[in-house]
Amino acid sequence: MGVPPRADGSAHRDGAEDPPKRSAPMTTFRKNRKKTLTAGAAALSGAALLLGAGLAQPASAADLPHAPVAYFASGTDLTGRQAPVDITDPACRNLAEPALSAVNLTDADIQVYFNRDCRTGAPGRPGDLYDALGSLHWGNFPCPALSYRVVRH
Repeated sequence: MGVPPRADGSAHRDGAEDPPKRSAPMTTFRKNRKKTLTAGAAALSGAALLLGAGLAQPASAADLPHAPVAYFASGTDLTGRQAPVDITDPACRNLAEPALSAVNLTDADIQVYFNRDCRTGAPGRPGDLYDALGSLHWGNFPCPALSYRVVRH
């Protein structure tokens, strides 16, 4: 049994019948809905961009130096009084005050000792303990730092 010809007289290509035609109101509803969804999505995207730009402010807890800097600080997290480090002098230096943290934004390394006169060991005890504050680093110390030496490679 064959497929009846179309109303306009043309034959079907695959033998299937034409899909039912949609009424005009359904097509209009879908077009309007699509426009509304697109406009809503654009408005939400714009609002998100504005909100994100307002929230994305840089955190400025500390200003970064524009030149090499190294110093010891009497408190943790680089707080308290600062004692500058002469990065050109490789001699052992005793700190005037114990330091709990330091920053080294130079091209040298700093060996940090917990005894006077760059003696290794825990405070008041012999041993091989000391701390190395590498180039471009900062840190808190496990014990108060009492002396240091700058090491260039």
